[in-house]
Amino acid sequence: MDRALSSHVIVNHRLTTSWLGRVERAGISSVEIFCAKQHLDWRNSSQIAELGHWFRDSELKLHSLHSPMYTDEYWGRSGPDTHINITERVKAQRIKWVDEIKRAIEVAEVVPFRYLIQHLGVNDQEFSERSVDAAFSSLDELGVFARQRGVEILLENIRNEMASAERLQLFNEMTHLKMYYVFDAGHANIMGGVENQFTIMAPRIRSLHLHDNGGVDDQHLYPQAPGGNIDWKRTMEILRSRPGQYPLLLELKEVPEMEHPIDEAVKVFNNLEAL
Repeated sequence: MDRALSSHVIVNHRLTTSWLGRVERAGISSVEIFCAKQHLDWRNSSQIAELGHWFRDSELKLHSLHSPMYTDEYWGRSGPDTHINITERVKAQRIKWVDEIKRAIEVAEVVPFRYLIQHLGVNDQEFSERSVDAAFSSLDELGVFARQRGVEILLENIRNEMASAERLQLFNEMTHLKMYYVFDAGHANIMGGVENQFTIMAPRIRSLHLHDNGGVDDQHLYPQAPGGNIDWKRTMEILRSRPGQYPLLLELKEVPEMEHPIDEAVKVFNNLEAL
């Protein structure tokens, strides 16, 4: 599998072309960039233009952009009105969030990318048919907007009652949108088990998020690091069962005391591929 790295590993720092250059020199073929105001401000035309110039002269590919989750620089801690949610039932608020995501999709006009990674709801959200209806309206509009820019929206399995593997399948059945998925192994480990969730989602998986945890909290640990309990030997077996369908993409937490996270990510790739 091709190697890919999410910029989530430095998400609390501004994304720079210098960092992207180090990723390229490490032999990693593509990246996913995480939209967070303190990291990549999707409304900052200067930052986007700089990235556009860099990617045009680089072998590194922008595989995907992670849709913004908050409008502030503090992971939503400045208030609940900063939490972007496409399942919002109040129409005026939902339109606001859809417009915000459109601004992120417009990055593709300067820096082409293949997939936008989208959450269905927020963490711990309960399931409701009204939320499904709201999500349908949002994604129907966003899908057209994205396709016009060469982008496909992927839904991610996350820790709530709207977006487990089973509920994503139900969402597709109820809406007939035929959405494809990004399979998050860490979230699956919390939501019913990696193999179980993968089996349900497998035919429609187009990308991955690989990270570890102890089965309770969303820790984004490096695979095989202390505290994680995912069976990576078995996980690699099931991931290899669908060759060519997705890259091996790490979405790791930022560790402030770690001096060379890219080098550590390369070690993870080597270890996983050797299993």
